[in-house]
Amino acid sequence: MIRNEKKPRYLIAGRGLFALPLAALAACSPGDGGNPQAGSEGGTEGMEGMQMERQAQEMEGMDMGDMAMDGSVRLTPAQASTFGITFGMAEVRPLVRTIRAVGVVEFDETRMAYVAPKFGGWAERLYVDFTGRIVRAGQPLLDVYSPELVTAQEELLLAARMAESAGTSRFAEVAEGARDLLESARRRLAYWDITDEQISRLLETGEVSRTLTLHAPVSGVVMEKDVFQGQAFQSGRNLYMIADLSEVWVSVEIFETDVPLVREGMPAEISVASLPGETLTGTIEYVYPTLEDRTRSMRARVAVPNPGARLKPGMYATAVLRAALGETLAVPSSAVLRTGERAVAFVDMGGGELMPHELRLGARGEGYVQVLEGLEPGHRVVTSAQFLLDSESNLAEVMQAMMAQMGMSDMGGMDMEGMDGMGGMDGMEMAPRPDSAGGR
Repeated sequence: MIRNEKKPRYLIAGRGLFALPLAALAACSPGDGGNPQAGSEGGTEGMEGMQMERQAQEMEGMDMGDMAMDGSVRLTPAQASTFGITFGMAEVRPLVRTIRAVGVVEFDETRMAYVAPKFGGWAERLYVDFTGRIVRAGQPLLDVYSPELVTAQEELLLAARMAESAGTSRFAEVAEGARDLLESARRRLAYWDITDEQISRLLETGEVSRTLTLHAPVSGVVMEKDVFQGQAFQSGRNLYMIADLSEVWVSVEIFETDVPLVREGMPAEISVASLPGETLTGTIEYVYPTLEDRTRSMRARVAVPNPGARLKPGMYATAVLRAALGETLAVPSSAVLRTGERAVAFVDMGGGELMPHELRLGARGEGYVQVLEGLEPGHRVVTSAQFLLDSESNLAEVMQAMMAQMGMSDMGGMDMEGMDGMGGMDGMEMAPRPDSAGGR
């Protein structure tokens, strides 16, 4: 540090790792040679020499012990402790990428069923008469009256009587035909979703029932109901929709950058706002093959067991996926200093010297980032206070360029007078100074 009678002004960089007098920077300016009288008509050649000597003295007095011209920074253990500098290692390790996505709880389409009669008729009585009712597989839903059903029952009873009487016939063909007719009448009712129990009771009693009962095909919750007591319906009309909520789907949106990492069979952790602090485990069953144009995201379907039906269709959910990227060279994420166009890490070269290394990065993992170029396994890297080191390193490079420019300026201002008397220079013609009198 230069100590003059007048208190100098200092340029502080990197929390005072060194102090650079602003007067010295002004002296290094190549534009005017540091001469405060530059451009003044009253200047003399003697002042130029004095100014150059003062520049050299000021540059020699600068405290450059903490930085090098190659951009590295040298710190004592006390300085490293003061600035809170910590270190990590570049090493080959398993890298895991955590993917977070939002989604919506939906019905499992493979567990949904409609009740749509294959015949026309009337709803005589409703056993399940409101939406949201929980039903079991085989539970009665409604009694229906249908002329087609009545006719089919009568045909079954007639076929049963014919088969019974033909059983005593001497002709085998007659008995076999009667049995085929009976079986055909039974299949017709079965195709109309009439249960085996109802058909057996019809054959036992021999009486045609005016109404027959339709039953729930699956267990679940009645999500849709489109029938009222006494209402007529046509064949194929959906009267009920029943959804089994013992397992649901969560449709999640995956960002385009994470699409290559998501695959079927990956486990997923699902959380919803209605179950704070609780995580449900699911599995990705299907990854959709296309991207959404507006959101630039891809959908994936997560199957989640839902005991107690705590997950309700329509709920918003958050999914956490973990993709294994394999063994690769990686450093802690905090070791990488991103400056916009480049990524830098400071490597401990020993003896307190910290050298910036430019990196080419790959995939980001959980707390670590993949390094493709710039480091080797075993390198010790700085994981904190990189901004202080970066400012110090950049200023060292600036000073190197300024000193080089000052040297060129000094060479241009060298006084060539007196060289005429040097020995061994005979025959060399020296160009006259532009300001000398009587130029040749």
